Amino acid sequence: MELGWKGIVGAAFGLILLTAYTTAPRAAPVEPTSPLDKLVGRWVGEGFLGIKDGASESVKCRVTYIPAENTSHLKQTVRCASAAGSIEVQSNIAHSAGHISGSWSELTRNMRGDLSGKVTPRGFQVMVSGTDLSANMNVVINGPRQIIEIQFNNTSLIGLTLVLTKG
Repeated sequence: MELGWKGIVGAAFGLILLTAYTTAPRAAPVEPTSPLDKLVGRWVGEGFLGIKDGASESVKCRVTYIPAENTSHLKQTVRCASAAGSIEVQSNIAHSAGHISGSWSELTRNMRGDLSGKVTPRGFQVMVSGTDLSANMNVVINGPRQIIEIQFNNTSLIGLTLVLTKG
């Protein structure tokens, strides 16, 4: 089944949550903080989308996180582009007791779905789902960079690997 941009949309959704954690300093905080706090701002990066026929495509992405009134919630906008086209995703992300949840919407293709996952010692494990999309994602935080790996389920896409930098 050829999903093309639907797969990239899914990858962007994975990006949405996978970039949702950075390691906190070891000093004891005065008040508990959300792992989402470190996301606020703009992140940029690039990577490759793997396709089952052996081809791969270069992808560039920009992700912006805006804190909601509740510090355990973020609003996110993801914009990704490649030679084949572009996508724009808006999401709402929440953190509670080590778990991540949320919803996403791809604006140009009218796709919607849910995000769920958990905080891990090195980042996140996330599942993205929707009517036309299912993917598993892992994020590893290494200093100012986030390494994102997404594995698509039952599609012509194999996966997406991205490296993002806050800036």
